[in-house]
Amino acid sequence: MGKGRLEAFSDGVLAIIITIMVLELQVPHGTDLRALRPLIPVFLSYLLSFVFIGIYWNNHHHLLHAVHHVSGPTLWANLHLLFWLSLIPFVTAWMGENHFSAWPVALYGVVLLAAGTAYYILVRVLIRRHGADSPLAVAVGSDFKGRTSVAIYAAAIPLAFVRPWIACAMYVAVAIIWLVPDRRIERTLAARS
Repeated sequence: MGKGRLEAFSDGVLAIIITIMVLELQVPHGTDLRALRPLIPVFLSYLLSFVFIGIYWNNHHHLLHAVHHVSGPTLWANLHLLFWLSLIPFVTAWMGENHFSAWPVALYGVVLLAAGTAYYILVRVLIRRHGADSPLAVAVGSDFKGRTSVAIYAAAIPLAFVRPWIACAMYVAVAIIWLVPDRRIERTLAARS
């Protein structure tokens, strides 16, 4: 089956996720800049999550550009990813409202770990569908960035109970790793054209 509906549905869900997150930014009651101070943790958690959603959207777009068709397992793997991403607004709000306390930071990491794992599963399902010699399989290769990201999330979760700011720094590090769009798929497709 074609991939158009999967792409459109995923884009819609990601747009809704961003919309839900921004609605957590409440307007302050004061009229001077000091009234914004209590919103700083909320804004920082929103900013980090916005970047993560953007990274997933960008990479999801490239991923689906490299394939020609999807299957039932692909649809389920994609829904699995969207489920975990749909929890980001909740953990974002909890983390920001509680000023990056241990449990909210740890649960944020659990959701990021689950989303990263779900994305890995989606990639593997698509590679299985299109073959080990497909442009997608060649482009992804050993997926060092993906595996490293999941390992960093897994390490950050217990660290959240020791020093939440270290866990947050690790989440930021993963975002930085992925901030530059993954060009492997673009390069592979261009080389095969």
